[in-house]
Amino acid sequence: MARLMDRYQKEITKQLAQKLGRTNPHSLPRLQKIVVNMGVGKALQDKNRIDQAAEQLGQITGQKPQITLAKKAVSAFRLREGNAIGCRVTLRGRRMYEFLDRLISVALPRIRDFRGVNPKSFDGHGNYSMGLTEQSVFPEIDPDKVTFVQGMDVTFVTSTDNDDEARELLRAFGMPFREE
Repeated sequence: MARLMDRYQKEITKQLAQKLGRTNPHSLPRLQKIVVNMGVGKALQDKNRIDQAAEQLGQITGQKPQITLAKKAVSAFRLREGNAIGCRVTLRGRRMYEFLDRLISVALPRIRDFRGVNPKSFDGHGNYSMGLTEQSVFPEIDPDKVTFVQGMDVTFVTSTDNDDEARELLRAFGMPFREE
């Protein structure tokens, strides 16, 4: 079992129940899925960039990414409908907790001048999104094989509609929120 999954079931549920004043464990907020998305706009000029980005995203998450296609044609960007412009992975269950553990304990501390993640990046429905500027902060990526720097968006989807409850859940997992 994943370390954070075990910790959630044994410790975090008790902490949240006490903090939120609830007795029903099913009413407590929980992490439903994590979506990792890479928008590869340069794939229009260089076709093998999307393959490299998908391979690296697969190494980071441990799951085969889905290639996302353009839904609309935008002439200003020289974009046609159906062009491959990104890749994404939806993580659930054990893989989700393992990715969260690696993100919090390994990847975020490796970012230069890291002072914490923005505590205001909630969407009003209990979901949190953050961006990473480069993929090489993950230990799975070999820096010698990286030919280009690619950023990614990470979205945490929780079962609650309240941003404050979701913030408490992520803080209990160890998410390093910036103090403001």
